[in-house]
Amino acid sequence: MSAGFADDVGFSSKAEDTSGMRWISGGTFRMGSDRHYPEEAPIHRVAVDGFWIDEAPVTNRQFSQFVLATAYRTVAEIEPDPKDYPGALPHLLFAGSLVFTPTPGPVDLRVCSQWWRFLKGADWRRPYGPGSSIKGLDDHPVVQVAYKDAEAYSDWAGKALPTEAEWEFAARGGLDGAEFAWGADFMPEGRQMANIWQGEFPHQNLSRRAFKRTTPVGAFPPNAYGLVDMIGNVWEWTSDWFAEKHQGDAKKACCIPQNPRGGREADSLDPRDLQSLIPRKVVKGGSHLCAPTYCRRYRPAARHPQPIDTSMSHVGFRCVARDRS
Repeated sequence: MSAGFADDVGFSSKAEDTSGMRWISGGTFRMGSDRHYPEEAPIHRVAVDGFWIDEAPVTNRQFSQFVLATAYRTVAEIEPDPKDYPGALPHLLFAGSLVFTPTPGPVDLRVCSQWWRFLKGADWRRPYGPGSSIKGLDDHPVVQVAYKDAEAYSDWAGKALPTEAEWEFAARGGLDGAEFAWGADFMPEGRQMANIWQGEFPHQNLSRRAFKRTTPVGAFPPNAYGLVDMIGNVWEWTSDWFAEKHQGDAKKACCIPQNPRGGREADSLDPRDLQSLIPRKVVKGGSHLCAPTYCRRYRPAARHPQPIDTSMSHVGFRCVARDRS
């Protein structure tokens, strides 16, 4: 699938603007986890330089401004080229995106196709398919954005997508080694700290909030760096290619990786689906679909592979700006 701009509309970046961003001084921290999913291991020390990062995920309002200024069309809005998908049935190659659909009852949690549907006409304006809209959702994170879409927005804004190390360092809020972005306890004093699934996934949504999917950015407390929704609400794209595991610690303190940039594109391919040959980037932070009974990825160390051509109803992004001096 491809994305692009209208032929008669020029594309130019905005001057770098750090309003709505927080400065992160950088430093050395322990990245990853040895206690949860295998792709998070091993814990290893890395260092990052200082950078600016958006206080919140990019919202529908902000993405609308980008589209209005550039006439950009997202991946989900463009019919895929059959050449990019050898062997695909022609009637399945249509513009659309993946939408979460609750099941009527308990299901085998190993078969995610029971709650994900590729819907024709689903895109960032209609995140849950035809008949849905973003009316009243201006302050919610934009979703149904593929990697190219997030990258195009960040270029236009004069920014960039964060590396995995930058994202995780910012999410931890200075709490090096803590399990969660807010500390050691999942629900300190019984308080819900992020928009994650309430109830039995994927059929029972017990959230008492007005919005059963995404919530307005900032609906939950910020971390110690003043960043909201680093955990839950939507997964967020990073610029790193996915690798099945982290590299181990450097043998000498002098050799701690500085500003690591992830693995190789060729190594990011899904070994279970070598026919498609779609590389995968790392997404971070979990989403409103993460549940204690299913996907415990509502932690800074958590990571997941996302094919670069795939947009979903729970994936968004935020941007960074690096010191250019």
